[in-house]
Amino acid sequence: MQYRSIADMNDTIVRNLHRLPKDIDLVVGVPRSGILAANLFCLVTNIPMTDLDSFLEGKIYTSGVSPKRREALDRGISDMRRILVLDDSINGGRAMLAARKRIEDAHLSDNVMMAAVYGAQPDHKEADFVFEVVARPRVFQWNLMHHEVLERSCVDIDGVLCFDPTEEENDDGARYEDFISRALPLHVPTKRLGTLVTSRLEKYRTSTEAWLKKHRIEYGELVMLDLPSKAERQRLKSHGSFKGSVYRNSDAQLFIESEPAQAEAIARISGKPVFCVESQQMYYAEPLTPAALRQKLRTMPSRLRESRRTSKQRMKEIARGLLGEESYARLKNVVKRPAIGD
Repeated sequence: MQYRSIADMNDTIVRNLHRLPKDIDLVVGVPRSGILAANLFCLVTNIPMTDLDSFLEGKIYTSGVSPKRREALDRGISDMRRILVLDDSINGGRAMLAARKRIEDAHLSDNVMMAAVYGAQPDHKEADFVFEVVARPRVFQWNLMHHEVLERSCVDIDGVLCFDPTEEENDDGARYEDFISRALPLHVPTKRLGTLVTSRLEKYRTSTEAWLKKHRIEYGELVMLDLPSKAERQRLKSHGSFKGSVYRNSDAQLFIESEPAQAEAIARISGKPVFCVESQQMYYAEPLTPAALRQKLRTMPSRLRESRRTSKQRMKEIARGLLGEESYARLKNVVKRPAIGD
């Protein structure tokens, strides 16, 4: 799963400025995400900007009065030397093609060039420039909660769909029940979610389902932690291992988690990517290298390293838990591979 943040987009724009003509007088953002890209571009270059609809109406956003901006604005759209129409990404090219047609129908295409910050391939016939190739499957920070991948994702609840409870609210009793019913939404996705995987206890299923229905959040399955109490959950420290196990045994492509340490643990256990809402980062499973394996063995509790007192089957279970199914399978292939000269 490829991922790009807003900071990544800004860096990509800066790295590619040298590829563009130097006589751009106006940048036009294609709604909606292209406006974000155009804004970042113009903040760096100090070039005036507008959105596609305003451009077709002959309107430009007003802003500062630097000489470069004033010179461009004084020309007017019809006299501008070159206009850059910018979108955040291009895949099939339909949005870019539709924007080009609207510009041509308005007889404004003479000095216009089309560009996208990210493309599925180096060249798209609908665009004159693609700044960076990011192949699918891919998600962006600015569209993740409205992306079709949500239908093939595992998603946490607290800290993702709603705000986390306070210490006072998280009492595993009446206050927590009240929190669930009144929790403020944090992200309300516009796509159906594949599987909700939460460390909330099974006894809170009814109130959790009622909150999800109230906020019209659609999902396929709700998987909750089947333990008797918050104290038992804390004793077992089962948050990351529980979520990682569910994700690993599913066909989901992505897990969306609220907390960085848990995101890292889920990625390690599942061998699959995890997006963290708090850090706005994607976490990936560590590549299986001899150094990484040695580090895992060094940090393994001593009781698990005592192989003489541990059965072969138990060692396999330990390895699966440490490495995840993907990495464990790769390790088996490495061990089975005959040495050179055999």
